[in-house]
Amino acid sequence: MSDLIKEIQKRKTFGIISHPDAGKTTLTEKLLLFGGAIQEAGAVKSNKIKKGATSDFMEIERQRGISVATSVLAFEYKDHKINILDTPGHKDFAEDTYRTLTAVDSVIVVIDVAKGVEEQTEKLVKVCRMRNIPMLVFINKLDREGKDAFDLLDEVEQKLGLRVVPLSIPIGMGSDFQGIYNIWENNIQLFLEEKKQKVGETIKFDDINDPSIDEVIGGKAAQNLRDELELVQSVYPEFSREDYMSGDLQPVFFGSALNNFGVRELLDAFIEIAPMPQPKESDTRLVKPEESTFTGFVFKIHANMDPKHRDRLAFVKIVSGTFKRNENYLLVREGKKMKFSSPNAFFADKKEVVDESFPGDIVGLHDTGSFRIGDTLTGGEKLSFKGIPSFSPEHFRYINNNDPLKAKQLAKGIDQLMDEGVAQLFTLEMNNRKIIGTVGALQYEVIQYRLEHEYGAKCTYEPLSMHKACWVEADERSEEFKEFARLKQRFLARDKYNQLVFLADSSFTIHMTQEKFPNVKLHFISEFKND
Repeated sequence: MSDLIKEIQKRKTFGIISHPDAGKTTLTEKLLLFGGAIQEAGAVKSNKIKKGATSDFMEIERQRGISVATSVLAFEYKDHKINILDTPGHKDFAEDTYRTLTAVDSVIVVIDVAKGVEEQTEKLVKVCRMRNIPMLVFINKLDREGKDAFDLLDEVEQKLGLRVVPLSIPIGMGSDFQGIYNIWENNIQLFLEEKKQKVGETIKFDDINDPSIDEVIGGKAAQNLRDELELVQSVYPEFSREDYMSGDLQPVFFGSALNNFGVRELLDAFIEIAPMPQPKESDTRLVKPEESTFTGFVFKIHANMDPKHRDRLAFVKIVSGTFKRNENYLLVREGKKMKFSSPNAFFADKKEVVDESFPGDIVGLHDTGSFRIGDTLTGGEKLSFKGIPSFSPEHFRYINNNDPLKAKQLAKGIDQLMDEGVAQLFTLEMNNRKIIGTVGALQYEVIQYRLEHEYGAKCTYEPLSMHKACWVEADERSEEFKEFARLKQRFLARDKYNQLVFLADSSFTIHMTQEKFPNVKLHFISEFKND
């Protein structure tokens, strides 16, 4: 048992979240760079740097310079095993991000110094606060002109409803940016060289009153820094790990991921304060990581990570016990035992087979179509982990086959992409027409692109004016339900798991339906039912 506890204590599993373009993927790259996992970092959008970002491995991501799927990366740093989930920031891919948040023990929120708190950041932080996930804030791009550090701290407190404590503060900003003062370790780190892709040298000063600081950064900047430090100490609370762990206090770091400023400080403080794998609630009991029997759940499915091999991987977050290669595990929903001969650990698109994995780790299991998002795997116990919902889509379109000879490929492609949670498929009860619902419009392009490039099938879309998909909960034998079904038959469909869905064309329709049929309950979220 002591070996298992040792492994658990070494692990930190976290997600990186932000509005698009705040520098999430760049920060991920630099964390890998400092962790020694890569020697040279790529940039997401730069013609000067020929290397693409390690965590953007789908062709469409490289073309667009955005992340459209969560990627998983693991590396070792100072005797810790760190698992990063780099999530899409674009709102059209928010559903993937929401689901990923069920698999992390803490998050780093990245904020752009010039733009401050943006809309998508607000939504994601709300989800984290609902779940009391410990958050750490990284204010990025200090090498550009931006808002004053204290104005930004106020904005984070007000807009995100957080209680912050700065653990580092910048010296200058934009063209005057010279480095950061690390409050956590009480030293100044100045970067001398601007080798953006490699780790630069730093000069350390351990005493804020050291006169040589004035020589290096100039008297005015040094005085300014001392005044700001005094302000921090009088205005902000002291850092308390207990408050951070319970989601009541959020430490803030400043830096520039592109220029390697402040990333090492972030990483060093992170491994000291961030939580190790946490217990998770199931439908029957609270499961603790140190239990000896294995449990885990599928939070993501990705088809065709290697288009040449048509493979499908289910990403499983291990909650308790040790996961071993070639052992039998129970897929709870189906009640069947499964064995995995080549479970993978990740380094973006590079995978390696692992013999055993521990709580906090993410393993990729080759899947022939058995898994759904939200599935639970155990050593034999019948329990299911909760809280991996499917949200009501906001965009709807009919999907049509463009090549009748490729009907089979299209059906298979749609089926697999829906299993991934890229979008949701609804089949109309009346005429079996297929409707694809997504959280964002950009998803349609991704589906079209992937169907063609990964499955050789072409599709077209037809617009459909719908407001919401509502999952129906009712006694199907009752007269009230039969009347509802008769009146609304044109708008009734089945989702992928054969659950009945009412496609409402306006909020007024939903309101009237609920008034007229009080016993027919309409839900905007389908908790994936594992029954």
